[in-house]
Amino acid sequence: MRARLAAAVREHLAARGYQEVETPCLVPAPGMEPTLAAFETRFLPEGSGAGARHCLHTSPEYAMKRLLARGLPRIFQLARVFRNGELSAHHNPEFTMLELYRAGTDYRGIMEDLEELVGACALALCAGHEVCGPSGPLDLAPRFERLPVADAFRARAGVDLAACGGQAERLAQAARSAGIDPGRPGDSFEDLFFRIFLERIEPGLGSARPVYLTDWPAPLAALARLKPGDPATAERFELYAGGLELANGFSELTDAAEQRRRFLAEREERRRLGRPPVPVDERFLADLARMPPAGGVALGFDRLLMLLTGARTIGEVLLFPAEELLAPGGTS
Repeated sequence: MRARLAAAVREHLAARGYQEVETPCLVPAPGMEPTLAAFETRFLPEGSGAGARHCLHTSPEYAMKRLLARGLPRIFQLARVFRNGELSAHHNPEFTMLELYRAGTDYRGIMEDLEELVGACALALCAGHEVCGPSGPLDLAPRFERLPVADAFRARAGVDLAACGGQAERLAQAARSAGIDPGRPGDSFEDLFFRIFLERIEPGLGSARPVYLTDWPAPLAALARLKPGDPATAERFELYAGGLELANGFSELTDAAEQRRRFLAEREERRRLGRPPVPVDERFLADLARMPPAGGVALGFDRLLMLLTGARTIGEVLLFPAEELLAPGGTS
């Protein structure tokens, strides 16, 4: 089933003009996201030399955007990616990411490409669009629902995000009024947002049909373009099906100066969280200034396979899950 899914992805995307690419797993700058931890290593030149710190990438995003800037208009990759410390029913420290980018479009065009791909994969593996989700039948036929984040918070949590104005204190008060524990005093807007999100928004999201959760607060989309005329909102989406997060995508930010400012803000947030700082990828920023308008998305390949096969844990769709590799007595 895993091999068939990979073949279906390649066949569908190739027929739509996407070119498969390969980028390095070993990189000097793995990604700035404050919540992610990379696996670190060193390159040691044979014979002599001090060597250099490198990391296994947490995503091929930076390298693939550099390829867009160099003139490749539609690209995808089934990439092995690595995130230190992530191990749960839905997480493995090494997993497969389908990442794709298309020049000349935005997040709306990418949402259309992605839902067509998911539908085609369902047909290839299940001979139909209906699969068995955690709470019953799940229809993967396009077109998927679009649900703005603000509407989801209003309907599912009773919280008006716009009235909070991006301020943590206002969001904490809104949470209390909705009967949600806001947590520790001094938590950031992002901390509070995801506490509400995980308690009230995510459970059961997309239980009968997949749903795109769109238009995220600007502080929660460090690589996304802001909506024209609405600087408080970013053109970002996440795809949910059967309560499972499958993908994260957006209209790409192509302003190198603004991207640098966001990188530095993320580095400060990493320090606040006690995570080691990550160097800014200067080659990426140099190429970003030449990148055309584009959209992109990262889809969890293993999670899509879980959905299509009815698996409840990621270990069921991996030949060598981390639980086996990390278990005592696995080596001698």
